[in-house]
Amino acid sequence: MVAASVLLDVFLPVLPSGVLIVTAATAAAAGTGAATGRVPQNVPDILALTLCAATASVLGDLVAYRLARHGGERLDRAISRSRRLSKAQERLGVALSRGGGALVVLARFAPAGRSVVSFSAGATHRRVREFLPWSALAGLSWATYSVALGYFGTRWLGAAWLATGVSVAALFAAGAGAAYLMRRPPKPAEAS
Repeated sequence: MVAASVLLDVFLPVLPSGVLIVTAATAAAAGTGAATGRVPQNVPDILALTLCAATASVLGDLVAYRLARHGGERLDRAISRSRRLSKAQERLGVALSRGGGALVVLARFAPAGRSVVSFSAGATHRRVREFLPWSALAGLSWATYSVALGYFGTRWLGAAWLATGVSVAALFAAGAGAAYLMRRPPKPAEAS
């Protein structure tokens, strides 16, 4: 269920994949005794959840990238009609060509940012070797962050319901921060 949600949220950004991962990590932590302060016995559950989410994230990115890359004129027309998508596509192209794929990582945390980046990378015919390493880093970072929120939230706060609430709030805060950073205009190059 986690893998399907993460894989598909590149196409349907309203899917609550982050919330699902936090909740699953909270449940896994509660089951390991983290809420009571005992040494966890089932750490592989947390690692499996992290790897599952990260892998599904990268696979979803690649599917969106491939669809956009082969989407042709129809997709190009759809992107050109939206000023916001056109600007995002332009910024992504510049960032990837400079090796600045940090935008790909940042976008993974922003609401719908993953979708814009994956589709834009494919539509602009960026090479997969420019996009894939950043997508992998983004997926692993996001999955690790989401699982850590649920796990350590339960460990520190004890009650699973409170930990889930606080962790989901932290997930949304990270998304809002990433969206803010993505919307900021790039700094002009300094004259030498």
